[in-house]
Amino acid sequence: MPDSTGTEPTFYGGIYVSAKEIQWRQLGACRGLDPTVFYPDEDDEGMEAKEVCAQCSVRVACLEYALTSREKAGVWGGATERERRRIIRQRRRSA
Repeated sequence: MPDSTGTEPTFYGGIYVSAKEIQWRQLGACRGLDPTVFYPDEDDEGMEAKEVCAQCSVRVACLEYALTSREKAGVWGGATERERRRIIRQRRRSA
């Protein structure tokens, strides 16, 4: 089934995603880095990941993806799980 852009989703990384999602993933500053950097044991240990995200040109797209798909773990778009929950709560209050 085509996505909102009218393109067919592609099977990528074990799930179906739109071409738009694949594009930002390929442009991420994290591409090719050790994934364990982005999945620290504690939120407080995510500084290295946040430094990478701070320099990333697709940080906003990454964060929005994590928020809409309710990613449970890791640093996405420069935000830890706790920070993403806070953003979601703030958005609910504003709506």
